[in-house]
Amino acid sequence: MYSSSNHTINGDYDIRVSVDTKSMTWANSPSPTVLRKRLHLVGPPEAGQVTSVVKYLENSNFPSHDHPFGEEILVLDGVFSDEHGDWPAGTYLLNPEGFRHAPFSKKGCELFVKLRQFPGNDRKHIELNTNQLVWQSTAQVGIQEKSLYQQAPYPDETRLLRLQPNTQLKRFYPGGAEILVLDGSFHDSYGDYAQGTWIRLPVNSLLQAQTVSGCTLYCKSNHLRDLIGSKQIP
Repeated sequence: MYSSSNHTINGDYDIRVSVDTKSMTWANSPSPTVLRKRLHLVGPPEAGQVTSVVKYLENSNFPSHDHPFGEEILVLDGVFSDEHGDWPAGTYLLNPEGFRHAPFSKKGCELFVKLRQFPGNDRKHIELNTNQLVWQSTAQVGIQEKSLYQQAPYPDETRLLRLQPNTQLKRFYPGGAEILVLDGSFHDSYGDYAQGTWIRLPVNSLLQAQTVSGCTLYCKSNHLRDLIGSKQIP
């Protein structure tokens, strides 16, 4: 739900949200060669907490800018670039407060982006090619993971989960969670979630899901309490 008066898209963190990003229409951004699908926004349109799927067209660029409250990027397709390097599909980036860059893409790319949701001057700058990470076993049979970010004393954790076919997932998220289906599909009592679906689970949520075909998920957890406490971005 969007309100132009309070600049909110899915801004109530107490509500469970599911968005099929594939069915959304691309919208313009401040750069004519960069498009976006906004999944969540709290605060001013270009200076609030925001979660988006972003598309850089061929030979696109974005002006140099800072990242107050940090930025997280998962490259979904193509190659994303800035003056610090070229980042192919599967790259995970965490750009903390104080980071500045001028991003571009020569051949085009698609990204999952979270902005202004990572306060803390001592957060590490992360550059990971997730394709080169080894899947690690978990306590649940048929489920493996790759840890992307976890840093004390910050509560948020980011990982990839891989569920084998005909696997059940049961996890409790005291600090809430966000999930993006990267491939495959899964379902729970609320519905079916295909590739490209974004789900946000409120604080103290229990996820009980099952996949028939298998799936790979981006999952961020234990971060919603901090977002609830900082809704008003100056």
